[in-house]
Amino acid sequence: MVYIYGQLSSDSVDISMNTHLKTVKLTLKGKNPVTLDHLSVRGNNIRYYILPDSLNLETLLVEETPRVKPKKPTSGKPLGRGRGRGRGRGRGRGR
Repeated sequence: MVYIYGQLSSDSVDISMNTHLKTVKLTLKGKNPVTLDHLSVRGNNIRYYILPDSLNLETLLVEETPRVKPKKPTSGKPLGRGRGRGRGRGRGRGR
């Protein structure tokens, strides 16, 4: 098990949840901690974040209203019946 303690850098988390840290303390199970200046952790390797208690989450977590997708205009044509291969005579003998 690996524990990583550090501060988020200026470009801290990207869209894939990759996290960039500075002043990092890396602790492996049964080993001495290692200090690093910078460390990037790939998003799929992160199990959870532990946030400090002094963080005011009420001001940081803002509930957004769900976006409503605009309806597509219909041109008066009837909709098709799927995307099948048509009504041919079949595919033949093993071809």
